[in-house]
Amino acid sequence: MDKFSWVGCQEQFVDLPHIQQVNNLTIGRFGGNSSAGQYKNEDGCLVWSNEKQDWEFAMLLDAHNSAESAELLVKTITREEVNLVSIFNKSLPDSFIQLDQYLISIFQNPLFLASCREIQGETSCLMVLRKDKYVWWFSVGDCILHLFHSDLTKMDQHLLNQRNFYEWIGNVNTFELDVPCYSTGRRELRKGMNHLFLTTDGLTECPDGSFHNPIEIMKAFDNSKPHQDSIGYLLKVIEEKGVRDSTTIISWIVNIDKNASEPSNL
Repeated sequence: MDKFSWVGCQEQFVDLPHIQQVNNLTIGRFGGNSSAGQYKNEDGCLVWSNEKQDWEFAMLLDAHNSAESAELLVKTITREEVNLVSIFNKSLPDSFIQLDQYLISIFQNPLFLASCREIQGETSCLMVLRKDKYVWWFSVGDCILHLFHSDLTKMDQHLLNQRNFYEWIGNVNTFELDVPCYSTGRRELRKGMNHLFLTTDGLTECPDGSFHNPIEIMKAFDNSKPHQDSIGYLLKVIEEKGVRDSTTIISWIVNIDKNASEPSNL
């Protein structure tokens, strides 16, 4: 299994776009422009990839008021690696069903909740598991998950999760509410090339930028050039436009050779 984790307080990438490859996943990081007033990076991410078992798991974090909440989430999920990987490796649909239940038990654990109360700040959190021809996600807050596929583009469908503002894990914590608020979902991938694209909102909220429109993100990718070059282009554009907020991207393409659901009257 290939794996990678990072929190912005470890290496900030202010004024420095950076591309990292983990198996078939490309990670792009840019801490923002110091000329716009940026001096810190509170994003974070974690990636695990297992080609043999045919799955990828990614977690994306966008913290504020310090990176402590992003650090806590990375440490917490890393400690759970053995148990989570065991769930990922189960057969379908058991893996997805047990994953929902296990993650909620982690975030409602009294020790985890106590740790959240002791830190400064809170974070959005987006987790994505791709296994076989399905994708599962767990979303707290406003990180973005796009799925690009030619069939879906014809229907003007790109965004998988619903962005929710005023929702976090950390000092202010949705799992401290009487009714914890978060969203989860599952989606069947279409036959052919499926492009999964996660990003924090530095990319989409860049001043004078156009990447709030997912079609403009999709246009940056061309099968004739390396995936890393496309991620580099996105980061270069927002750097040149003077973005202050940090941006972290996790992007990969999965080629599905199985048929997907079609309407019965075709």
